[in-house]
Amino acid sequence: MKKQDQNNASRRDFVINGSLMAGGLMTAPLLSKANFFSGAEDTIKVAVVGCGGRGTGAAMQALSSKQNVKIVALCDAFKDNVDNCHKELTEEINNSIGELAKRLDVPEERKFTGFDGYKKAIALADVVILATPPGFRPIHFEEAINQGKHVFMEKPVATDPAGVQKVLATAAIAKQKKLNVVVGLQRHYQNSYRELFKRKDLIGDITSMQAWWDNDGVWTRPRKAGQTEMEYQMRNWYYFNWLCGDHITEQHIHNLDVINWFKGGYPVKAQGFGGRQVRTSKEHGEIFDHHFVEFEYADGSILNSQCRHMPGTMSRVDELLIGTKGRIACGAAHIKDHSGKIIYQYDTKKENNPYQTEHDELFAAIAKGEYKFADAENGAKSTMTSILGRMATYSGQMVYWDKAIHSGIDIHPKVYAWDATPPVVPNADGSYPIAIPGITKYS
Repeated sequence: MKKQDQNNASRRDFVINGSLMAGGLMTAPLLSKANFFSGAEDTIKVAVVGCGGRGTGAAMQALSSKQNVKIVALCDAFKDNVDNCHKELTEEINNSIGELAKRLDVPEERKFTGFDGYKKAIALADVVILATPPGFRPIHFEEAINQGKHVFMEKPVATDPAGVQKVLATAAIAKQKKLNVVVGLQRHYQNSYRELFKRKDLIGDITSMQAWWDNDGVWTRPRKAGQTEMEYQMRNWYYFNWLCGDHITEQHIHNLDVINWFKGGYPVKAQGFGGRQVRTSKEHGEIFDHHFVEFEYADGSILNSQCRHMPGTMSRVDELLIGTKGRIACGAAHIKDHSGKIIYQYDTKKENNPYQTEHDELFAAIAKGEYKFADAENGAKSTMTSILGRMATYSGQMVYWDKAIHSGIDIHPKVYAWDATPPVVPNADGSYPIAIPGITKYS
């Protein structure tokens, strides 16, 4: 598989490696005749909606599960993404084990493009992988559940409060229909985190938390001649909130979600600060390059959260939880008491690839006809946690959960079309308007 854009090296990104291939593909057994999801040849049919690096990686992980999975449809707004995804999957399969080639069955008539192609792709599958820019997740998830499909969807699951509400409503329908939903908050599927969570009571009541996603940043994609504004923003999606949600939502959600998970709840309010200090060029759209947020939970405990995209600065992606009896250091995979004594250390030799485990467990449940996974509600609320933080840093005000999640704020275009006007457009000099703390309001 080709390498993705230069800075796709964070833990959110999938890199196929030899151990993964050896661990799953060589012995992929056929499904039992009892599998009732596809009804044909004991195969679980998969459609991929969003064919960039993450979608391609997720597709390969689905194929790497031990179930008889077949990719039957690919969809992306852009034809070149579909073609590149198909090419990379073909190369990876053929370079690994040629006999798996039949498990990628996507002729030209099952390659869909544009804003509406997802509906046709979803209709062909038992399971749908949703990996477009996150702004589209609410409508794609709704369509998949309405069509009765199991879902793997990447985080975040929305970029605004209205989108969060749509996902929550759809999550309730998925539960009624007993459709499995896994969200790519993969620390829930990582052995070290699971073992730490089992032992979180060793630190007593959690009284304070810290979370970091600090690194250099990600790619930019320059404007090309002839692009409409909509196409440019879709290509450069990371830098526009309706598509990405800012990096506090697109990346830092992982750390915020861990805190919510261990805490057993979600913050009630947030205040903080942020801005653009080094990432200030036109190609950086409207998002900030740093955020610092103080989240408060219902019991008064505080999470100090930071994320930063600044080359040459300290890099750290981690979480720390402090309790009345000790502390959990997630990155180090250990628990210490307040004297500094390690009272639990996870054996990192037993660490798994959580990106693969997500798919292994999802497809195993589907093959057995089990209803086991309902990640969408938590995915939506952890997404809302990140949006709450963004609203706090953009405004410089205290922002309250209940008011924010019910605000109805919708930052999306009224029409999805290549010639439609996006929600934010450049100024005369080509730069984009950005939030100004103290002036930007959410009331």
